[in-house]
Order: sequence, then structure tokens, then C-alpha cells
Amino acid sequence: MAKEPKDAAAGTAVPGGAPAKTSKRKKEFRKKREKRVVPHGVVCISATFNNTMITLTDPDGRTVSWATAGSVGFKGSRKGTPYAAQQAAMTAAGIARDQYGMKSVEVRVKGPGAGRESAVRALATSGLHINAIKDVTPVPHNGCRPPKRRRV
Repeated sequence: MAKEPKDAAAGTAVPGGAPAKTSKRKKEFRKKREKRVVPHGVVCISATFNNTMITLTDPDGRTVSWATAGSVGFKGSRKGTPYAAQQAAMTAAGIARDQYGMKSVEVRVKGPGAGRESAVRALATSGLHINAIKDVTPVPHNGCRPPKRRRV
């Protein structure tokens, strides 16, 4: 059994006998995706004690833009402040307004946090027209049993 000699310049030999060709990959041109225009949307504000999350969606629920107090740059206990919620709302609303052409929104607020009202005010000052404000905080119908009473 004789070994076939390898030619360094030609590349590895193919079982057919011809040397393999080194071909450059051609660039694939994709069509530029059309920008979605979402004139009306829904803003979900989730305000916890530690953070505030703002999500702007289209009427079907697909996320257009979002921001949190943490993503804006606040750390630790400052994330739960009304100012942090205001900054997050301004950031998310600016993206939705500039990139997607959003003009009017319906606001759904959830949670007991400090950033509830300030986030709604920030949406209004950022240039979005607010059609409705709805509180969707989940309320238990006397669900879980509370912990037993403390004896001190």
C-alpha cells in the first residue's frame, strides 16, 4: 500500500485525483427588513419595592422596547426610587417613539412600588399620549395562610 504524496500548495488530495480548490465564501445579501411602525401600544409598568420595569408592546403583546431602573444605571437601593423609575420610563418611551413611531399608549400598572406614579408622568412628558391607565396588581382572594403570630 503506497501513500499518495501531499502537495502543500495544491491542498489535500481528493479521492478523484484532482486537488481540492480553496474557494472564498460569497457574501450573502439580505433584504433590509422594513421597520415596524406601531402607532398605538401598551405600556406595562411593574413597580416592585426594589426595582421598576417598563415594557412597551404593540397591541398583540410583542415587545417593542423595555427598560428597568437597573438597566439605566442605578444600583442597589436606588433602583426602587421614583427618580430611577422616571429615567427608565423616559428611556423606553424614547426608543419606542423614535424607532417605531409610537404616539399613543394604554398604561397597565402592577405592583406596590414607589415608581408607579413617576413612571406614568415620565411617559406623558416624553411625548406619548396616554389613553387609559389601568391597575392590574394581582389581589389574592384570601389565598395563602399568614405566618403564625409572634410570641415575644
